Amino acid sequence: MEIDKAVKECDDSRLKTKYTNAIYVIKRALALYSIQEVAFSFNGGKDSTVLLHLLRAVYFLHKAEERISQDVSDGENIFPIRTIYFETTNAFPEINSFTYETAASYNLQMDIIRLDFKSGLEALLKANPIRAIFLGVRIGDPTAVGQEQFSPSSPGWPPFMRVNPILDWSYRDVWAFLLVCKVQYCSLYDQGYTSIGSIHDTVPNALLCIRNRNNSEEKFRPAYLLPDGRLERAGRVKKYTSPVCGQLSSVSNGLKIEDLNSNSMLTASIIAVGDEILFGSVEDKLGSVLCRKLHSIGWAVSLLVVTRNDIDSVAEEVESRKSTDDMVFIYGGVGPLHSDVTVAGVAKAFGVRMAPDEVFEEHLRHLIGEKCTGDKNEMSQLPEGIAELLHHEQLPVPLIKCCNVIILTATNGPELDLQWDCLIDSLKSNGDLVLMAPFVSKCLATTLSDVEVAEPLSKICLQFPDLYIGGYRGSRKGPLMIRFEGKDLTRIEAASQSLCQKFQPGAFSETK
Repeated sequence: MEIDKAVKECDDSRLKTKYTNAIYVIKRALALYSIQEVAFSFNGGKDSTVLLHLLRAVYFLHKAEERISQDVSDGENIFPIRTIYFETTNAFPEINSFTYETAASYNLQMDIIRLDFKSGLEALLKANPIRAIFLGVRIGDPTAVGQEQFSPSSPGWPPFMRVNPILDWSYRDVWAFLLVCKVQYCSLYDQGYTSIGSIHDTVPNALLCIRNRNNSEEKFRPAYLLPDGRLERAGRVKKYTSPVCGQLSSVSNGLKIEDLNSNSMLTASIIAVGDEILFGSVEDKLGSVLCRKLHSIGWAVSLLVVTRNDIDSVAEEVESRKSTDDMVFIYGGVGPLHSDVTVAGVAKAFGVRMAPDEVFEEHLRHLIGEKCTGDKNEMSQLPEGIAELLHHEQLPVPLIKCCNVIILTATNGPELDLQWDCLIDSLKSNGDLVLMAPFVSKCLATTLSDVEVAEPLSKICLQFPDLYIGGYRGSRKGPLMIRFEGKDLTRIEAASQSLCQKFQPGAFSETK
């Protein structure tokens, strides 16, 4: 009863709405299943703590409505929903302590399972008539992709209904509830932990770190002070595995710098979206700029393609490139128009739905103001479970990263320059972008014919397989340009000299 009273008397209208919706989902589940047929998965984390108190609120409100007891005695103050706790040796001691203390405080009927999740569920459901399990899953959690408030268990798992009352809650909503209701939560959250996994993959969130004046001691602010809930998992340790063979030689400013002598290569593809480009009405000027920027950080561009303003076309290109390249950059087709289908196409490429994002919507509201109404709220929908917002103080709206796909909103060179700089800056702290030795180049011009140069140039290519060597002309009557691209200037000089030595002195001149 105290939970219901605290929420209804607070001034947070958003929390009241989220609370009302969650209570409705729980009541609906309890109308479909008896108390003996439901269970609650509790892991000691903030989300399951919220769910525990929502379940308690519904149960005791139900008892009050039925007038079973207005004055609940100690003997009757037992929470009857079966509670499941998967205890592991990798859990924080604080999590275990909080879980058992909570169970004692609220008289939880707790089943402690020391098997893996799937085996434990199979054993539990075999021994008990459980048909539905309440879970503290929220959109943005890795396990939330494709789930609804009522979702059957996945194929291959024991059959039960997953009930997700707080699926649409944000990080901010969770902490608003815990603080408004003044309920106990695990002490780790007051030590800077924002998302708690095992002792092997969880550290305090660096975004909450505060240091003393001489930087000799680290302290952390509590989790509820994290300004952007989208970054709650920044405290999960990233097990970075370089996709290349070379060894990481150093770390500078949070960016992993690849060994300059490594022969490995990281690749990116670039997708421009726009029927107007394909009609020839507009010239794409961003692709070449983006190529140069990628080369400046040592990345090779494997593909630059233009596709239609069509969800299936975008999805097809993204799907084909996201698994073959280390990163995909896509631009064009982002906005409120009917032809702006890029974000939806990315979602389809990953097989996820579009879902509203509270933080992104707030940024759009500040940018658009009162115009952000009606259908334009669809702009706040992002690919569910995979969208990460890359914030930067110089950007009014954060960039969107979906796994290894970066969605850019730039429409001209200056905008792209700004977004690129902010992108590099935003990825410094988490190691999501590997900086390698930049490409260097040298260009020679000659009045010799293509036929005269062709055979000697082919031999140079075989002699220097680590370099890109290409020829082109600005016009058929203009000079032939031979360009050498690579990461070792010494090798480029050697290749250009070898070519010059095959002809008369002065046959080639260096140009930019």
